[in-house]
Parts: sequence; structure tokens; C-alpha cells
Amino acid sequence: RQRGGEIEGRHPGPADADGMRRPDPPASWADLPFFRDGRWDALWQRLAVLPDWQPAPGAIFRALELTPRDQVRAVILGQDPYPTRGRATGLAFAFPPGEPPRDSLRNILAELAADIGPGKPDGDLSPWARQGVLLLNPVLTVPVGTPQGHARLGWQALTAEVLAATAADGPRAFVLWGAPAQKLCAHLPREGHLFVESPHPSPLSAYRGFFGSRPFSAVNGWLQARGEPAINWCL
Repeated sequence: RQRGGEIEGRHPGPADADGMRRPDPPASWADLPFFRDGRWDALWQRLAVLPDWQPAPGAIFRALELTPRDQVRAVILGQDPYPTRGRATGLAFAFPPGEPPRDSLRNILAELAADIGPGKPDGDLSPWARQGVLLLNPVLTVPVGTPQGHARLGWQALTAEVLAATAADGPRAFVLWGAPAQKLCAHLPREGHLFVESPHPSPLSAYRGFFGSRPFSAVNGWLQARGEPAINWCL
């Protein structure tokens, strides 16, 4: 079974029989009902006995860890982690540092370069997360080699709570690529928020309207109009 190091500063939960520790939620998100009413405990009990999944336990909540609730300025909603072994980082669309971006991420970075230039040299998106961009996957784990293999575990309940809390906290920008992401946010109030919607950056759909959509400048223009600093997407 998969084992992994905990994110620095996190106090892991109790160990299961095989020694894999349940990660505790990041403090700023820990008041969500999902973490308080037993659903996270129940999901973990199912997850801990499943074989060969990723990211490592300590990276499951990495998006929530790097972007505390009171620091969220924008949300980019993904799908589920990359199923290729070793590629899932806990951040939607991100690649591990030093690994050349491919597929959707390569198209995202191409649109970034065309939108605001000069572009970004690699696929590590943690600098975005540290600037208040919540890189959230609706499903936070995946079996190696099986896309959407954990889609029925119950992660979407947490996603719905995170999105609702983010919208309730104040004006936020929501970047929604593809119909599944747009559907997940269809119930959110529109007033005061920015919604940037386009086809998904997948190689199968990027030429249907993702390229040329200019999401990065749209978010920065909205933030600056509100008196907030722009996000440096090129970091």
C-alpha cells in the first residue's frame, strides 16, 4: 500500500492497522461539516485499505494547505489527480517540479504565454497556490493507472463544501474549464464573483475555445479593479 510523508507542519491522525496515517485537515478548513461529522473518517477507512493510489496521504489536502481559506482569491477547478504514477501532486493540473508539462498543462501554459507572457518555465503550480489560487480537484485521490477510479468514494461532498464556503467568504474568481467544472459550480451565487468559463484545456477540446480565452488576464483585471494585487502567473 501507498505510504507517503506528511506535509510539513501537519499533525497526522491516528495510524491504521497497516501504519498509514490519516492526514488531518488544514486548520483553516477544519470547521467544514465534512471534517466534523464523521464523513472524512469514514472515507479514510475505505481509502486506507485500497491498493496503490496517489497522491501520498500527506499530499491529499495540499491544495487546502497551500491556500488557506482566508487567503483564497481565485479557484481553478480540476477533475481528479493524474493517474500516471508519481505525477499527482495534490494540486489540480500541476506537475512535479522538473517534469516537463504535457497534455492539458502544456496547453494551459501555452495559453498563459499567449495571454500575458512571457509564460512559465515549468509545471510546478505551487507558486500560484501560495498567491491565493486554490487548485482544487473535485476528487482528491486516484488509483494508479485508473482515471476516475475513486469517483465514488465521496470526495465530491467535500468539494461542494469548499466551493460554497469560498463563495460565501466574499468576492472570488472561479476559473472553470470544461462542462464538469461548470456543472459543479452551477449552484453558486453569481453576484459579486467572477466566473471565467471555457472548454477544457485537454488536447481533445483546447481548440474549441480554450485557446484565446485569456483567463489569466481576466482574473488579474478583475482583481486589480477591486484594488487587489495581480497574481504573478509566470512564477
